[in-house]
Amino acid sequence: MGGCSAPNCSNSTSIGKQLFRFPKDPVRKKKWLVNCKRDFEPTPHSRLCQDHFEQNQFEEVARSPAGGRKLKPNAIPTLFSVSEPPYPAASTQYIILPMKPEPEKELNFGDHGYARRTPLPGMEEEEAEEHQPCARCQLLKKQLEQEMQHTARLQREAEEMKKRLYRLDRIEKGLQNFLYEDQIRALSLSKRSRRAVWSPETILKARKIRCAVGTKGYEYLRELGYPLPSYRTLCNRLETKIMVTTDMSCEELAELGLGLMATCDSPTGGVGENDEEELIGVLS
Repeated sequence: MGGCSAPNCSNSTSIGKQLFRFPKDPVRKKKWLVNCKRDFEPTPHSRLCQDHFEQNQFEEVARSPAGGRKLKPNAIPTLFSVSEPPYPAASTQYIILPMKPEPEKELNFGDHGYARRTPLPGMEEEEAEEHQPCARCQLLKKQLEQEMQHTARLQREAEEMKKRLYRLDRIEKGLQNFLYEDQIRALSLSKRSRRAVWSPETILKARKIRCAVGTKGYEYLRELGYPLPSYRTLCNRLETKIMVTTDMSCEELAELGLGLMATCDSPTGGVGENDEEELIGVLS
């Protein structure tokens, strides 16, 4: 069972003492705490025993449901065994009011010239400079803003370059479906300074195309920019070089499967700007 919360009091219900809860009214609860001489915040289980209340604080006839005596609605405990209380116990005759702060008085010590702060020569200028913004700081701040803008611009350009590289990679993969690597490299060369190096696979492929579309069709494809070796390169790279005088066309010679190429309708004259490919290797 709980005991009395008052200092120097150990009464409890085990010895027949009746306990009373602290009131919920903040004003009455404050009076109870002041009279207890104890600085604490009461809990729902905090109690004061009957010995701390005078007889006139109890109802004369009313009884509690448990059969004990019942306190008056405005009962205040005043009986505590605390020596030399710092202030009189609060009862119904006393009202505790908050202390009003005293107005601050202006202290006038007179005019003491020796206590006056007299700035030394040059200190006023230093104090003024401290409050003014530093010119170098402003310059550095401006440079920092410019560098941040430049960095943001470079980041945008890097993103654009990534997108372009991605598109070029997709295009290169698409070209690899029907072109060899040397043909893809030839596309990056300028037309006037073309020094393409053709692989044996490209030479065979070019010969089949020329036999399929004829001389004029083959030259038309080269004019459109399709990466193919010139007619002279085809003649120099072929292992078998036999001059045959015949009225048969390229298509008819291709059908024979003899590896012969007709020289009829072939481009004549000097070496043109498209006939400067590097001649390497011989077909096996």
